[in-house]
Amino acid sequence: MGYEVALTKAYSDLKAIAEKDLYSIRFLGDEYEMDLEKKRILSLSCNIPAPAYISILLLHYLKKRLAGLPALRNEWIAFQQLIGGQGYYPAFKKRAIDRIVRKYGEKPDAILGLLERFKAKRVQLADISIVIEVFDDIPILIELWKGDDEFGPSADILFDKNIDDIFCTEDVAVLAESLVSSI
Repeated sequence: MGYEVALTKAYSDLKAIAEKDLYSIRFLGDEYEMDLEKKRILSLSCNIPAPAYISILLLHYLKKRLAGLPALRNEWIAFQQLIGGQGYYPAFKKRAIDRIVRKYGEKPDAILGLLERFKAKRVQLADISIVIEVFDDIPILIELWKGDDEFGPSADILFDKNIDDIFCTEDVAVLAESLVSSI
């Protein structure tokens, strides 16, 4: 029952502004077909329903896209800079950042393999950095620093400053965790 209220509200909000019932949305490495009339969202790569937490992200993104996505500001912000982000940061770090360090900390160059799987590009920040476009016009920056004799490897996840005009802080956390789970 945890996601039912959020899903019902998201579908209702979209039905009020949508001009049609069928939409296709790219999220990470997949394409999703959204049927607002049937309240169904399918992953086209494996023809299965999207999990509820992904469905909520897709519905919230589509609502903003239909209303007009805010322009990219080309300024990166940390999760802690979002409303309520400071208080939720320890959980965000554990669920997203620490997982990146565990996977790529010893071999940060391995993250470059994601450039082939996702709409992504390498950028010259930190020791190794990539920007992955999780949705159209929604980039996430992953930065990795190699460890040395004094400090272990570390990572960060940053967002374009427009992210809080698109998603609430909880959605941003789920978005980042979904990204990390897929890499």
